[in-house]
Amino acid sequence: MPQDPAERRVTVTGPPRRGPRASAYYRPRTEIDEQTTLGHTYVRSLMRTQLRAALGVFAVLALLIGPLPLLFAALPGARRLEWAVLGFALYAPLVLLARWYVRRAERNERDFVRLVEDR
Repeated sequence: MPQDPAERRVTVTGPPRRGPRASAYYRPRTEIDEQTTLGHTYVRSLMRTQLRAALGVFAVLALLIGPLPLLFAALPGARRLEWAVLGFALYAPLVLLARWYVRRAERNERDFVRLVEDR
């Protein structure tokens, strides 16, 4: 038996009646754009992580290349060894070190963007 049309339920959909919470309007991006203290802290943390990666690369580079003059001074008359080490043996570690640094810097920036955009 069909129900009486007056007794049927009607579902009305519409926009939510509650307003968005205050935290939904919080954007770290605006803090950075307006150069507030919090925005300055965000940018400073990015710069600190980038500096940490650069100093790590510099330390490895100093340990890799720094002792070479002592090695060359200890082996007098080994001109071919010097050119072989400087010309060929250092190339691969330098390329790998540069590649690691670029990947690390891009990951730091990606993490920073995710931090700023995901709130």
